[in-house]
Amino acid sequence: MLNYVWLGLLLLGIGVALGTDILEQSQNKYMNGKELRVTAVFNEKFDSKVAKTYNATLKVERKSFNDFYNTAEFNGVEQKVSITIDPIKKKNLVYLNTDEKSPAIWKEMAKIAGKEDDLVGTIKFGKMQDSITVYSKVVFEELSFAKMKEVTSSALNYAATAVNIALGLIGIMALWLGVMKVAEEAGLIKIIARVVRPVTKRLFPDVPTEHPAMGAMIMNISANMLGLGNAATPFGLKAMEELNKLNPQKDTASNAMCTFLAINTAGLTFIPAQAIAVRAAAGSSDPAIIIGTTIFGAFTAFVFGVTSAKIMEKFSGGKGELALWFKSNLKFFGIAILVLAVIAGLGASGILSKMTSFISLDTFKSFVTIVSTLAIPFIIFSFITYGAFKKVKIYELFVEGAKEGFNVAIRIIPYLVAMLVAIGIFRAGGAMDFLIMVLQPLTSLIGMPAEALPMALMRPLSGSGSLGVMAEIMKVHGPDSFIGILVSTLFGSSETTFYVIAVYFGSINIRKTRHALAAGLFADIGGLIAAVFIVRLLFGSI
Repeated sequence: MLNYVWLGLLLLGIGVALGTDILEQSQNKYMNGKELRVTAVFNEKFDSKVAKTYNATLKVERKSFNDFYNTAEFNGVEQKVSITIDPIKKKNLVYLNTDEKSPAIWKEMAKIAGKEDDLVGTIKFGKMQDSITVYSKVVFEELSFAKMKEVTSSALNYAATAVNIALGLIGIMALWLGVMKVAEEAGLIKIIARVVRPVTKRLFPDVPTEHPAMGAMIMNISANMLGLGNAATPFGLKAMEELNKLNPQKDTASNAMCTFLAINTAGLTFIPAQAIAVRAAAGSSDPAIIIGTTIFGAFTAFVFGVTSAKIMEKFSGGKGELALWFKSNLKFFGIAILVLAVIAGLGASGILSKMTSFISLDTFKSFVTIVSTLAIPFIIFSFITYGAFKKVKIYELFVEGAKEGFNVAIRIIPYLVAMLVAIGIFRAGGAMDFLIMVLQPLTSLIGMPAEALPMALMRPLSGSGSLGVMAEIMKVHGPDSFIGILVSTLFGSSETTFYVIAVYFGSINIRKTRHALAAGLFADIGGLIAAVFIVRLLFGSI
């Protein structure tokens, strides 16, 4: 399935980009070869017969500008430029550096031209109003295939980004896999696995309780719950490596792998520290207000992801086996539904707000800071100390584990490049905007505003992209608005599904991902619906 998704991202991105370029070319959106009437006001006395470079201001009336570009500038245009006079060649050039006051279409044209802020054209002088004011005509450089150029640039940039991400993981991977190796040899991982055995034996029945994979999965899930993203990834990659040792088909994802990936894509987090930080930076009066909604959305995503993974793994076993599985897990479904109902009921009744009202913002910030600061040093210290207590060779084992981390980080580069380039082309080509337009009528059925749809679509694709979208939406609508709370809840209660699948499966060369992607997407959909429900229930009047 991942093959089809990857191909779909590429084809949609390139197809929409090419279609947009052809349409814009037929409509001559950028007025190639057309003369724009302007008034050039020079900073000094002007003489068109002398070779010289002048500083000047181009002025265009609002109506003239709007009629020319078929756009909607609310004010007249006044743009600082430099004009180079060449009386011999009889070709006068105008150089325009766009800024925050420049018309949007000129900014777009400058970007297409190859530089972010430079736009070049030729200028013809007409009647002089006075010694510094000249009625003129400007023809800007010809522009074509804007979207395809953007696609090319995005593909190259994302390829570089993928390599940088992988290289940035080397140190983190070496550290945590070194620590894990010490804890594993000392027997600490087995102890942790025994403690949570009642839960894990239902989630991963094919994995022995004391197998190293179980400990790595537990550490990964725990790190995600605490919002320790840097620590979660190495544990997750280690878990996939150990799970593959139990896998009879080395190129095909096992049931345990698919379930583990579904849990990861659910983004089960108790402290959405990054979303809280963005809300605080945006000026929220209560940045931590999303904790309850985030937990509700993440837990729902967890239930959807795990349930869909378990159902789909039973398809090959026939209806009888599927029915038997449902019957044996009725308790799980009952508990999950009860927990969701309790959280929703507490929120609707206002009890949840009263229960958390005694926690001040400063207190919560202090708590998050303490957990974030002490969690990682505590884990490292306790694991290494326990290893020393058990008299294992902590230094040699740490180095051995660190070597594994280095190899894993390098191994995932091709998979990261493939996925991130496809995502970059999909975004740059305009397919994202097209998809938003198509899905908007459907999302409105669940009460999701159109303004939040870009966040819902971007989150499974890109962590940095979704972070930027969230910040932009909160900047426009406010962090404490309904939309602001909704997008921050979506960010905190979900994960970058495609990134996780590409990295985790890529680390062990899994080519056939089976139902992992489908389960991850079901988790995303479940979390999305739950987030809209709980935020609308609690903050619909904001």
